[in-house]
Amino acid sequence: MRRSLLALVAAVLWAAATAAPASAHVGPLTLRVAGDGATGVTVTAVHADGHPLDAVVRMSLTASGPNGQVVGPLELLPAGEGKGFYNSGPILEPGRWTVRVTAPEPTPGTAEATVDARAGAPPAAPVSPVTTAAEGMSGTTALTWAIIITALTAAVALLAHRRRRT
Repeated sequence: MRRSLLALVAAVLWAAATAAPASAHVGPLTLRVAGDGATGVTVTAVHADGHPLDAVVRMSLTASGPNGQVVGPLELLPAGEGKGFYNSGPILEPGRWTVRVTAPEPTPGTAEATVDARAGAPPAAPVSPVTTAAEGMSGTTALTWAIIITALTAAVALLAHRRRRT
């Protein structure tokens, strides 16, 4: 009985220790704002430690342009090009714009850049992101599921061991 209880405790502690790095990203995001070569804006977001953003963050974009034009605030959605990549689509008139992007808590971030919007061939329409269950999970959710699965596995092993003894 003692061995089984010790094995269960060890399994739960192991699961908690190995799942902890998934939730280790703290602090502000680093945002990089740039033009897309036409009349849109792209944003890349990484954690302060350099790891790519692994969850969807609702970023807000505002822009002020030539002749006092203002765009936004607009919500930026993730683009299909990769983790932490956001694309506004065509939102700016040709000219020089000051673009500000902000990300809310719990992963705050702010960036401002000057973007030269150019007339020309419009960029391809933004692609809807495909999010897998693992990409959509927060670190805390992943840790919780890891602990639950490990505890259930240990319980099944304990029951199987008891049945073999009797």
